[in-house]
Amino acid sequence: MAIQHSTAADAVVNVDEPLSQDAATMYQKIADADATITASYLANPEPQLIPLQRYQTDIKVAITSLAALQAAAGSHADPAVRAALNEIGPGLNVYGGDIAEAKTEYAMGFPLTGGSFLQVASEEAHVVLLPAAHTVYLKENAAVSAASSQATELPTLIAAIAVAVIVAIVLYRVQRWLTKRTNRMLSIGLGLASVLLVVSTLWLAVGFLSARADLNRGIDHGSVPAENLALASIDVQQIRGDAVLNVISRSGNASFQDDFESVSKIVGPGANGGSLLDDAAAAQLPGSAGATDLAAAKTDATAWYAANTAVYTLGNASKYELERQSVIGTGPGSSAAGYATLEQNIQEANKSDQQVFTSAATSGAHTLDPLAGVVIAAAILMALASAWGITRRLAEYR
Repeated sequence: MAIQHSTAADAVVNVDEPLSQDAATMYQKIADADATITASYLANPEPQLIPLQRYQTDIKVAITSLAALQAAAGSHADPAVRAALNEIGPGLNVYGGDIAEAKTEYAMGFPLTGGSFLQVASEEAHVVLLPAAHTVYLKENAAVSAASSQATELPTLIAAIAVAVIVAIVLYRVQRWLTKRTNRMLSIGLGLASVLLVVSTLWLAVGFLSARADLNRGIDHGSVPAENLALASIDVQQIRGDAVLNVISRSGNASFQDDFESVSKIVGPGANGGSLLDDAAAAQLPGSAGATDLAAAKTDATAWYAANTAVYTLGNASKYELERQSVIGTGPGSSAAGYATLEQNIQEANKSDQQVFTSAATSGAHTLDPLAGVVIAAAILMALASAWGITRRLAEYR
């Protein structure tokens, strides 16, 4: 039992959670790369150095995370994960090629309109890359939940205590049998075995419950809100990308605005809670840095949604230049400025939650690590003490 829980706890800290973070990073970087490069081209046919470097860094980090996930996939990985990973690799190559074609296209003086290579690239990101990355992220999070449940489940502890009770009854009955047979009231060996049983059982129970509390704190106040924030960040990037594409396409299609209205409700904050930001805020430890960052993010989100609503209102009124300026401008109240502030606060809150998880889960795993050795050593000593006590009493009786 101790080995099972210790192994599961170590897997949560050293395997499953890092892979979940790789999946989240890959997912976020693909979304951010697309939002960054499309906005950059919208502002200037020749992308400026800073956004271009950000785009290139995003793609490199996404590829690195993809490589880590592929290396861990193996023959036992979920088929859906393998299929999704197999889509992302070639998809990134296609996406990068389309962006390169867009650069050539604009250098030749072609206008930035619907049907351009930039729009084709963005559609590749939204139709192929992001859905596949979402699949991988959900599956890796499911693995974290499964491993943490195994590490903190109570039935095996209850079973271990039940076994300890049975062993205690056996020791008691053997002691009574020896007393009747040898007329000796106490067997030192059996008494020592009984003490070892009590001490090791208490050590196991206290250590497990302490580790369970740490692991649950890491999951509930670290991993779970971090998952919500990662999804919120990606949805925010989607809203940003859709606003940019709406300016580029000028198709009059209401789907971008519809998507904005539905996705913003998912991100939150909502009047009745239940959104990604609301759930993440509810899971924060009181007074933590994450709680402060999330409070700011919720305020930022409300203001940013108002700016995006104004953007779509301008687009619907065919005031495209004003719409474009709000989308790419960095002045107060612009959609671009609101996006940057909101995304920064979400990322800061996410970092805080990751620190909470790492600290608590590592503490829990370290608490579980020595339990198996303690139980094994106690079992061996109990067996030796019992054998010595019984043989000594029988020898004296003869």
